[in-house]
Parts: sequence; C-alpha cells; structure tokens
Amino acid sequence: MFSSLVWDALTHLRFREIVIVCVLQGELRLTEEQLRVLKGMSQITSRIDLNSFAQMVGLNPNRTIECVQELVNSGLAKKTGGGYGITEKGKAILKAITPVPKETAFHFYTGIGHPTGFSAESLKDFYKIVKQVAAESLEFHLYRGDFENWIKAAFEDAALARELASLKSANVKGEELRKEIITAIAAKYGF
Repeated sequence: MFSSLVWDALTHLRFREIVIVCVLQGELRLTEEQLRVLKGMSQITSRIDLNSFAQMVGLNPNRTIECVQELVNSGLAKKTGGGYGITEKGKAILKAITPVPKETAFHFYTGIGHPTGFSAESLKDFYKIVKQVAAESLEFHLYRGDFENWIKAAFEDAALARELASLKSANVKGEELRKEIITAIAAKYGF
C-alpha cells in the first residue's frame, strides 16, 4: 500500500498528467483521478459509503462513480455484492508502479565496483531499465541471483523470482536474456 508521503511523491513527480500503464490487451491510460480511486480501493478493508469514499480520494461523488466505472471497464475493479473492489489485475498494477524505499532500490552494475548509474525503485522502473541497460549488466545480476533476490524481497513475488532464476539454469545470455526478462515481467504485470 502507498503511504501518503509516497502517494504525494507519485502524484507530483510521476503521475501529474496521465499515468500510462500497459496491460496485456494493449495500452491503458490511467488518469491521476483513476489512480487515486484505485489506490483508495486497495486501502479499504470494509464497506464505505460513496460520499465518504469520494471525500477520501478527493473527488466529488459523480466523478468518483465515473472513475470506478472506467476501472471496471478496464478490468482493474469489479462489482462485488452492493459495492466495488479492486481486482488482482488492479493490485498487480499498483504493485508494479509503487516505489520501494530508496534504500531497497535495485542498482545496476556491470561488475563489482562498476555501477551503470541506473536504479529501479519499482517494477515499472526495473522493466524500463532492463530495456536499455547493457546486456553485460543483465548477465552480471542474473547469474549472481540479484534479480530474483530483489524481486522476492522488495515485491514478495516468488513466482517471478523463480521465472527469472530459470533463465540462469537455461544459460540465457545477451539480447535473448533481455527479451526473456522483459517478457516475464510483461506477462506477470501487464507492461
């Protein structure tokens, strides 16, 4: 879940206008308002009336209903009984864009003592950096187990960690390794 400090940073630094999140069916654009509603839905643990929820996410009730319906249409939320809830797909999107604390960011190296200057604070950042960092860096981290350890520790995603570890045992290298990492993350988180 987002802390209010992290949420404020996300809102002001990364998601001021439109958040672009790619999903398996294509590209999905989440507005700042939709993202606030999705985040709010992830934090609710019991029924809450529309007016209270709208106030919580900083929208008027009509705009809140519109955002919820847009999230339902995109598969990020669903109707549950007399209300709405976040789907697994919605939770995955939030998990992928939520930054980890700076001290647990992933720092890319090409070797011991040779930083690349790239750091990932979220799976979305990681995905973007994997696309551009030298293949030498990908090999260095994969064969040390760094990727799987970070993904397990920072995101508690043992399945994705195992999938990346399997690339090591398959002895995948170079651009094929880049392609396989990108494919694994895209399949799991919809980028």
